[in-house]
Amino acid sequence: MKFKAILCATATLLLVACNNKTVQTVLKTDVPVRPAGQENVIGLTTEPLETVRVGVVGLGMRGGDAVERLTYVPGVVITALCDILPERVAASQKFLADKGLPAAKEYTGTEDAWKALCEQEDLDVVYVCTDWSHHVPVSLYAMEQGKHAAVEVPAAGTLEDIWALVNTAERTRRHCIMLENCCYDFFEMATLAMVQAGAIGEPIHAEGSYQHNLDPFWKAYAGNWRLQENQKNRGDLYPTHGLGPVAQVMNLHRGDRMKTLVAMDTEPFNGAKMSEKLYDKPDATFAAGDQTSTLIRTEKGKTILVEHDVMTPRPYSRMYQIVGTDGYSAKYPVPILCFREFKEGEEVNAHTVGTEKVYRGESVNEMLAKYPSPILTPELEALAKEVGGHGGMDYIMDYRWVYCLRNGLPMDIDVYDLAEWCCITPLSRLSIENGSMPVEVPDFTRGAWDQVKGFSYALAK
Repeated sequence: MKFKAILCATATLLLVACNNKTVQTVLKTDVPVRPAGQENVIGLTTEPLETVRVGVVGLGMRGGDAVERLTYVPGVVITALCDILPERVAASQKFLADKGLPAAKEYTGTEDAWKALCEQEDLDVVYVCTDWSHHVPVSLYAMEQGKHAAVEVPAAGTLEDIWALVNTAERTRRHCIMLENCCYDFFEMATLAMVQAGAIGEPIHAEGSYQHNLDPFWKAYAGNWRLQENQKNRGDLYPTHGLGPVAQVMNLHRGDRMKTLVAMDTEPFNGAKMSEKLYDKPDATFAAGDQTSTLIRTEKGKTILVEHDVMTPRPYSRMYQIVGTDGYSAKYPVPILCFREFKEGEEVNAHTVGTEKVYRGESVNEMLAKYPSPILTPELEALAKEVGGHGGMDYIMDYRWVYCLRNGLPMDIDVYDLAEWCCITPLSRLSIENGSMPVEVPDFTRGAWDQVKGFSYALAK
């Protein structure tokens, strides 16, 4: 048997020559050597901060809401506001004033006003809520200025940018947090606790998605930037809502890792039509398919299915299904739990459907209540639901990263989570554009993926 390697796009294509036939195996992506003097940031902790001083960059839909939400998080002071549009800065400034809070420093009017914000001395965290193209440059500059970066999803869309975030976080020893709110949905947190208690056996398969018809929202993105992202980029452009919560259940880089993936998509049936509708001179091509599916296999032989669809009228869904050796949990289309109840020796005949114990409706909530999340107290849950933000999960998300900074603890979502969840975008594209070939997923920890055994929340003693 002979081996041959050729360069293909941004990856190395391994070809196996066997019996005079060439068999394509897997596309391998480069893992750059860690720069000298740099170490991994697994379990990174920093000096505790009694007060967390936050500057928010980007005050549109997500950023404006974040300013309001952060004023309810204990220990937070908003010291800076930035947006290219002065009226957005003024609106957030007015909110602070109406609450009797000090005015924040303002940065506005120019494309790179965020640089001066990152340089501001009385600032600990740069909270990035811009369009996607600014996520990486703002986050990198923030860390270079000694600030922690908290960045909206998706944090990055190319392998080059992902590695830049990883390397900068490792070199500066600053947290680079991805603001994945779906990890703090109450159903997802309860299922995680249930899995960790062993109630469904060992999780072996999971499914997550972002299925959300964006027809009513396209025009809300200034200059149609989000539709343009779909127009020019192929693959799963928004994987983290679906992948994040299941990645925690599957202990990714905490005892297991994504090893390979394959992806395929449909034609852009609706995407091309939407482009023609919103542009006076539409492009002749539209890259992203209406539906993209990515199937991942882990080092330990488990599987994850991730889907993306923002173009069809199917009902909203993040799928969120966890399949264990002895049980099952799913949130969509309706919450359901299922546990193995069959007892050895019971009579089975051709008409037996199954003897599993199934919970639906209110019985699901009753069962999940037996598995409270360790990060939730009744008071915190009540406040989160009162403050709001996707039912309260946005508030829990912000509360947690602030809590960890104030107590000098590791983050729930670290830069390697960011890298692993975001890499689905470029890797799914690479697979699709090479006939749905398998693609190797890089080890962004560069060998430390098994250093921590199992996902857990850090808690102050």
